Amino acid sequence: MTTPEVHSITPEVKAAVAQIAAVHPNTRADPDGDGGAYVVVQDVRLGPAYQQCQTWVGFQISFSYPQADVYPHFVRADLSRVDGNALGEGTSSGQFRGQAAIQLSRRSNQFNPAVQTALLKLQKVLQWLNSR
Repeated sequence: MTTPEVHSITPEVKAAVAQIAAVHPNTRADPDGDGGAYVVVQDVRLGPAYQQCQTWVGFQISFSYPQADVYPHFVRADLSRVDGNALGEGTSSGQFRGQAAIQLSRRSNQFNPAVQTALLKLQKVLQWLNSR
């Protein structure tokens, strides 16, 4: 029996993680085995619409970054609104690395790798989540 080769994180993915960590210091990245990384940003502040004041945000940056969109993002499974309403469109129950989570589906329909960084995508997803 052979052990599958584990590829280190590509330089482009390492740079993306460093850019995210510069803004969100409590960021962890683990190799995904294919050159990409699973990223978890802890202690992300949530807006007043949510019962919880913060969440973690998880996502995968694939080996083909920056040519691939960073999608989807995941947050804590118990996320709930203060007003009791459902989280709404663009959200669904899911799992991130075996952990129950809420999936945030915010695909970039006109993805442009020249301007869409992993950090910018994270910021857009968080802005979308907090504007609901």
